[in-house]
Amino acid sequence: MERIIICVGRQLGSGGRIIAKSLADAFGCRLYDKELLNLAAKESGFSEKFFEQNDEQKGFLKSLFHLHAPHISDTNFYKSNFSQESLFQFQSDAIRKAADEGSCVFVGRCADYVLRDKQNVVNIFITADIAERVKAVMARHDCNEETARKILNNKESARASYYNYYTGKKWGSAESYDLCVNTSLLGLDATVDLLKEYIRQRFNTAQGGASSSQDATVVADD
Repeated sequence: MERIIICVGRQLGSGGRIIAKSLADAFGCRLYDKELLNLAAKESGFSEKFFEQNDEQKGFLKSLFHLHAPHISDTNFYKSNFSQESLFQFQSDAIRKAADEGSCVFVGRCADYVLRDKQNVVNIFITADIAERVKAVMARHDCNEETARKILNNKESARASYYNYYTGKKWGSAESYDLCVNTSLLGLDATVDLLKEYIRQRFNTAQGGASSSQDATVVADD
């Protein structure tokens, strides 16, 4: 097998990015999370900050005119046919380019949909019990439970809206993925081992030997 592509969707505080990194290490893949923003910025000529401010959000145009001119490449801005879908297209191009270059693990950003016609792709969704996710957000943001729940609701509402809008599927719904896993049941280490075995079976590969997941204490990832 020449390459393997793993797309990881995740709920906030579920440990999804930790798992994605562990799978990337185990199978010799390059990990793409926020790194995609830099790639998309290079491809498009727009500032990386612009992509960061609109990361996994459906309404790109809402912040466009609040940015100062230096944040946008004026030449590219005026000569491009800019639309609400432009940033998604730039990011999609970056995802496809990265996938063409070698084995990858992509975190979020509709990579499963963008790469739907590729071979050797596995699409995974990581979830966890709400109590554990709230606890993880509280630890990351040093906030109380009420604030943590607001952060969860706001972030996941935006993430779901973005995914549903661009894919025509439902974010977090089992039929949108090959495998959905609740990390609260087995913990992070055992969940990584489960996913590695699934990927080995799926792609008939001997890669992914030793577990490289991190400590079982989850701090909310984006």
